[in-house]
Amino acid sequence: MVKRQFPNPVELAELMKFKTPTLNPTDRRLGKALTIADLRAIAKRRTPKAPFDYTEGAAEGEISLSRARQAFQDIEFHPSILRNVPVVDTSCEVLGGPSSLPFGIAPTGFTRMMQTEGETAGAGAAGAAGIPFTLSTLGTTSIEDVKAANPHGRNWFQLYVMRDREISYGLARRAAAAGYDTLFFTVDTPVAGARHRDKRNGFSIPPQLTPATVINALPRPAWWINFLTTPKLEFASLSSTGGTVGELIDDAMDPTISFDDLEIIRSMWPGKIVVKGVQTVEDAKILAELGVDGIVLSNHGGRQLDRAPIPFRLLPHVVREVGKDLEVQIDTGIMNGADIVASIALGANFTLIGRAYLYGLMAGGRRGVDKTIEILRTEVERTMKLLEVSTLAELGPQHVTQLAQLMPIAQPIADAAAAVPARKAPVRKPVATASVVKKSPAAQKSVAAASK
Repeated sequence: MVKRQFPNPVELAELMKFKTPTLNPTDRRLGKALTIADLRAIAKRRTPKAPFDYTEGAAEGEISLSRARQAFQDIEFHPSILRNVPVVDTSCEVLGGPSSLPFGIAPTGFTRMMQTEGETAGAGAAGAAGIPFTLSTLGTTSIEDVKAANPHGRNWFQLYVMRDREISYGLARRAAAAGYDTLFFTVDTPVAGARHRDKRNGFSIPPQLTPATVINALPRPAWWINFLTTPKLEFASLSSTGGTVGELIDDAMDPTISFDDLEIIRSMWPGKIVVKGVQTVEDAKILAELGVDGIVLSNHGGRQLDRAPIPFRLLPHVVREVGKDLEVQIDTGIMNGADIVASIALGANFTLIGRAYLYGLMAGGRRGVDKTIEILRTEVERTMKLLEVSTLAELGPQHVTQLAQLMPIAQPIADAAAAVPARKAPVRKPVATASVVKKSPAAQKSVAAASK
């Protein structure tokens, strides 16, 4: 029998320790968030459907995004033991400069649509954390204002090649003049992907008030108050607004983008140049031969070609072929610090977060972005300690196994050709690269014009 007694008042008092209530509603919301998924849940409650779905969604059936996230879940870590790792160093060097963490903020368009602080919140948080911030061509804060928000940190600029090339050249010059040290030459958006959520929601810049949006806004008054009482939402680097995302992209982007365009931009850009949107080993090898500083393995967050290659699955193959020749970065699907650690272990030099950053922004503005970085930092550090590595350089393929779900059907090329004898393989012209092909007269003129 258990002996029972009246509660001892002294012992009872020791148990009654109540937390001081948090009066600030933003701090109270963010204080409950332990994961990026928690921030996403807060963001969904506070953000109207159209901008939230723009952040959340991807192209067509959203298969690419789903597969990318699944690939990070389908890994197995192999921790060491008895290595005595009381502290870890998460810092690294990327593209000739420092970063306190092995990730930076990826370029995202329409960012002030998600939350009115937009890119200034992302740039300020990145600067405070000592990590790079990347501004998109389709950003809603100017090149100069982002620099002002992050005056001493590292700012990168993501460039689209526009139909009017002079627009792209002008943006590159402005970014260079403002002190941005790296340019992301983006190659996976010759036309817009089919983003069905945006079509169904009528998502546009600027947003349109309809009965549906008004009804959806009623439980989210803070978003609309911020939207209606702050400067007009428009592109900071482009003059054209009005229309759905797909319409805007198709009007602005040029499907004739080529290696000549890369050469022209390289001729005018004084800093590091990275090609973003690489999705095959073959293209990575070509770019290594051309001598670019880095590449980003990316399928644009699943927002362009659905069923595109999974960057994380492609990573070790690309690193094996070109890892000694250029820096390899990766994005798409990263939602946990463990995803970042796994990427570094398999050879990535750096990683980029997009949706995770926007979830934090929608959940709490600048403080929400700080929370995103804090969560990922904690997860990176904890994963490294559990693997018992003290620096990022100690991570290697021995720490991670990629488990297989999607396996290609092995079919030799000769067998495949024999199965369809009536169909002739197309004759492929050599890829026009700066290292093997003389520039066309048009390209020579463009180079001369761009250098003025």
